[in-house]
Amino acid sequence: MTIMAKKTEQTSYGAKSIQVLEGLDPVRKRPGMYIGGTSVEGLHHLVWEVVNNSIDEAMAGYCTDITVRLLPDNFVEVTDNGRGIPVEIHPQTKKSTLETVMTVLHAGGKFGGEGGYKISGGLHGVGVSVVNALSLFTKVTVEFQGKVWIQEYKRGKPVASVKSIGKSDRTGTTVAFQADPEIFPEIAYSWTKILEYLRYQAFLTKGVRINAEDWREAPGKGEEYKVRRHSFYFDSGIVSFVKFLNRKKEVKNLTPVYIEKTQSDIYVEVSLQFTEGFKEHLFAFANNILNPGGGTHVTGFKMALTRAMNDYAKKNNLIKEKEGAFTSEDLSEGLTAVVSVKLANPQFEGQTKDKLNNQEVRGAVSSVTAEGLSEYLETHPADARAMIDKCLLTVRARIAARAAKDAVLRKGALEGMTLPGKLADCTTRDAARSEVYIVEGDSAGGSAKQGRNREFQAILPLRGKLVNVEKTSLDKVVKSDTLKPIIIALGVGIGETFDISRLRYGKVIIMADADVDGSHIRTLLLTFFYRYYESLIRGGHIYIAQPPLYRLQKGKDVRYAYTDEDKERVLEELKQIAAAKATAKKDKKNKKNESTDTKALADDGDEIEAAVEGSADETVSGVSIQRYKGLGEMNPEQLWETTMNPDNRIMLQVKIEDAEEADELFDILMGNEVEPRRRFIQTHAKAVKNLDV
Repeated sequence: MTIMAKKTEQTSYGAKSIQVLEGLDPVRKRPGMYIGGTSVEGLHHLVWEVVNNSIDEAMAGYCTDITVRLLPDNFVEVTDNGRGIPVEIHPQTKKSTLETVMTVLHAGGKFGGEGGYKISGGLHGVGVSVVNALSLFTKVTVEFQGKVWIQEYKRGKPVASVKSIGKSDRTGTTVAFQADPEIFPEIAYSWTKILEYLRYQAFLTKGVRINAEDWREAPGKGEEYKVRRHSFYFDSGIVSFVKFLNRKKEVKNLTPVYIEKTQSDIYVEVSLQFTEGFKEHLFAFANNILNPGGGTHVTGFKMALTRAMNDYAKKNNLIKEKEGAFTSEDLSEGLTAVVSVKLANPQFEGQTKDKLNNQEVRGAVSSVTAEGLSEYLETHPADARAMIDKCLLTVRARIAARAAKDAVLRKGALEGMTLPGKLADCTTRDAARSEVYIVEGDSAGGSAKQGRNREFQAILPLRGKLVNVEKTSLDKVVKSDTLKPIIIALGVGIGETFDISRLRYGKVIIMADADVDGSHIRTLLLTFFYRYYESLIRGGHIYIAQPPLYRLQKGKDVRYAYTDEDKERVLEELKQIAAAKATAKKDKKNKKNESTDTKALADDGDEIEAAVEGSADETVSGVSIQRYKGLGEMNPEQLWETTMNPDNRIMLQVKIEDAEEADELFDILMGNEVEPRRRFIQTHAKAVKNLDV
């Protein structure tokens, strides 16, 4: 059989079919290409782009003061005292330079022009023109060469030409913009997020004052504005940054290391300090842009840190032969460090500049760090000894943990496939489909095993007291009878052997009772996952099951309530159903029985209303109200129906919106220091609505 293609007539395809987007139209057409998306994150990128223009002026030495204002009607205003955007006619565009900067992509002082920036930030290198394109309204005020100049724009297009409106004896730029609701479905600026970003910029640009003001609470008649204000200024730069990160931690070297030097036209700044903790906090920046994925500057720093610490330890006979040399992992435990480089032509991996790729940076950072750290260790012997002792503890814990892990795996192999005996595994080997429930208690574990879907749901009951990993080392974590089965079941290893590609379950679900003890278990497990499996949280693999608090039944009608508010709502629905049935029944009866039915209806309503305030396990007017004290009270069918059935269940996905804040909170709640925990409880006690005692 021969299949012949039939040519379709297409007379309309020609030059007119090719759309050419002019000016800033490409930005509005594909905003995600320029700011990463139109979510709340993308919305805040608009602020960062404008702020970074002012930071560029500061890094060039022309700006000492920056103010960011959040105004009513979703306006944001950024003011600096830099040189001001030039307003003279640009030789290429034949328009005002101000208009060129605001309306032409890739126009600005960071692209190699004479007198432009040798070093610049900007999240995507496209700057304020993209902000203008994605704003409903923009107004730029420039104080330049003794005059005040303004220009306004609507959706990126100038309303009128640049004009002078007066005289000024200062210089600077003010950009006010109103994000376009056609582009951003949600316009809600986070005061906390903005403060965090501005704090970082102030740490990284020492000697520059950055102010934040929140004017969004509009006044009522005769009232004054309620303005929130915050100001950042750090003479010590990234040393202040390290002290800020460690402000609630016990530190080993009291004086943070600080290294600063320019090598091969690359400005390198490094500050580090060791703490008693077990987690690394390393922040890397290139031209003030955070690089979460690290890059060549981090590689150079790690190489130098390992070399300098080993050289000092061997020279002073501080490390035994059987312990070997420090590895990079040994030096990361409890390390807080900030690595900042500034260079002319940064090359990043990915549009969001996650990772720095310049190869010349690695050698520069390595050389500068090794030289500076060696000098610090020689001139601060007490701090040097404290740092070495901290790292030696990590080495010994690593050796003990490796022995413990080997023993765990050997024992597991004898039990069959290295999986813990308590684990009821699922049949599928497709990690994307499979899920494991970490269940509190044997009784709940038994119900879960019976009620689950064996094809894709595995059950791992917890037994024994959970270890608080915030107060213990890795070797003790690996030996723990409660955490060891979790480590084995997940299959990804732990510490230096961690490999996320071996994850056996796409969803790891914590299922504990909805009471205080259950909350404590969830907190301990979340602390464990955050400290040793943070990448699982960031990958969206960790969930918290939400079992119901109440079961309500009237006849064959069974309802579940997950909160006290849910219970009241369900009771109200049942009250209305009862009233409707009573009304229907009343209509069928004669007048002689109507008075009796009316009284029954009133009693029924009163008793259901009373059930809202009643105690657990009641039966009122045919409505059975059961409060679950634990998962073990549910039979397998109920547990499946309410908490495990993918069609009905409610689960919370664990996310880390702010790693620094999360780390601080875990330190407060689970750390060794009692006083911060007491203050936290006193501060937030009034926010607790329901407390089981």
